[in-house]
Amino acid sequence: MRIGLIAIDGCFGSAVASVIDIVRVADGARGDVDPRIGPIELAILGPKRRVTTTASMTLSVDHPLSESAEFDVVVVPALGTLTAAATNDALQSRDARSVIASLGRLDDATTRIAAACTGVFAVAETGRMHHRRATTSWFLGPEFLKRYPTVALDLDTMVVVDGNLVTAGAAFAHIDLALSLVRSISPDLAQHVAKLLIIDERPSQAAFVAYEHLRHEDPIVVEFERFVRARLDEPFNVAFVAQSLGTSRRTLERRVRAALNLTPLGFVQRLRIERARHLSATTDLTSAEIALRVGYANAETLRSLLRRERRRS
Repeated sequence: MRIGLIAIDGCFGSAVASVIDIVRVADGARGDVDPRIGPIELAILGPKRRVTTTASMTLSVDHPLSESAEFDVVVVPALGTLTAAATNDALQSRDARSVIASLGRLDDATTRIAAACTGVFAVAETGRMHHRRATTSWFLGPEFLKRYPTVALDLDTMVVVDGNLVTAGAAFAHIDLALSLVRSISPDLAQHVAKLLIIDERPSQAAFVAYEHLRHEDPIVVEFERFVRARLDEPFNVAFVAQSLGTSRRTLERRVRAALNLTPLGFVQRLRIERARHLSATTDLTSAEIALRVGYANAETLRSLLRRERRRS
């Protein structure tokens, strides 16, 4: 496999470094796992001969962006931004526009595209994510959906694979992205690399998502979240909640879907799972007691939801 890692000035330094290290460790260890595994090559692609990351790490570029199609996989790391405004500005830079243009010329049949964090925005700019599943930094989810409303965004899952597109979540999800690429070559090799580098399995972003920190621009969604968070131990009835908020059920469902890409019930279930995991990790409550505190009379119902979340991840 030939992997081309795109780097531009200001890209996230640890993101680039983690992909390089994991891929090169995999290549060095492949003979110990299975001699039949072929070489795994990694090269740096970029718009200029040398680039500097956010960590002041200087990289020599091996190939120009025009040669991206020669690689089996092209990886787009984070742009080095942490806010929606900064990300939107970064996408308009000359280097980013060059990256977007080169990605747009790739053939889906011959080249896989992998991206993480804000790098997913660059891939989405090409238009090739229409009606496809993807993930990105959980805290930039609302901005992503606003820019790319036709993408089926999954903010829980750490790595999403949809055909030739592989996307990963925030910042250090680049580690999960790189392991996913190695896993596509050999699951045993990926497991071996994870052990060598002491990388824990992190199939989901859900544990890190703080929904109250997502930037809802819709006041109805903000009030809806506050309302249900204060009553997670109570039965949920969307019509009753809508009436309590002074709106209609249809309007509430539409506005929540637009802001969070979830139904009201789906969002409440996420909040309940989030709180249940927190209570499990920070208290000595039994599973039955936790279930009651998050609105489930039957502990098995909660366990079933948790199992379903793990399977989805």
